[in-house]
Amino acid sequence: MKVSNTERFLNYAILIVFSLIVLAPMLTILVSAFAPPSASAAREGGPFHPGNFIDAWQEGRFGQYMTTSVIVAVIVVTLTVVLSVLSGYAFGTMSFRGEQVLFYVFLLGIMVPAEAIVVPLFFDLRSLGLTDTIWAVALPQVAQSVAFGTYWMRTYFKGVNRSVLDAARMDGASPKRILWSILVPMGRPAITTMVVLVFMWTWNEFLIPLVMSPTGAVRTAPLGLAFFQGQYTQGTALLAAGAVLVALPVVVLYFILQRHFIKGMLEGAVKE
Repeated sequence: MKVSNTERFLNYAILIVFSLIVLAPMLTILVSAFAPPSASAAREGGPFHPGNFIDAWQEGRFGQYMTTSVIVAVIVVTLTVVLSVLSGYAFGTMSFRGEQVLFYVFLLGIMVPAEAIVVPLFFDLRSLGLTDTIWAVALPQVAQSVAFGTYWMRTYFKGVNRSVLDAARMDGASPKRILWSILVPMGRPAITTMVVLVFMWTWNEFLIPLVMSPTGAVRTAPLGLAFFQGQYTQGTALLAAGAVLVALPVVVLYFILQRHFIKGMLEGAVKE
């Protein structure tokens, strides 16, 4: 179908307008991060202050908080990917008794918000002696992410051409070999998309680290940013610098994996 120049112009104009709407707050924060932290700093050092990032890093103890966030994210992403691939493979390629009921149980993890279960979950973990530990912050997020990951990987495995599976079985490949040697390499875009989404959700999680670590022994980067705002400074420059530091890992990961991420999203959009 041929697109007229007017229609093409309108399409680009609408996309540019919406892009500016989305990017304007980000650019505002980025500009504020380099702004002078005070009037005296503006007179002495000019309008450009990259040292805000160093000051925010040191005063806000973001090194400690981001290390905790990285550990939690690695645990959550690793366990989620492995468990989701296994469960998605079972639901997507096998038939067994109670398959539909069990799959709907997994979907409950997507439909039930964390706010509805975080209080009883806290008491359960406290009875096990896990509160104020990395596991108390990571394991609830693993459970939530596996629910989505199972649904995501089941969709991918159901969309695989059955002739590929039949040919592998005829060659004598075991289910384990079919999964790890054939389907997983083929599903790299879908798995990469899941990795990016789960990492982003885990990194930005605020409620679970707040509740599961009442003493603040395990404090992640977003939680540390909130305490930095109230405890250390009210200056917008240092707060903006801290916000940029917290958001940077997600942005870097997306730019590294954006080709696979977009491919996985497009593949998921055309499947049932």
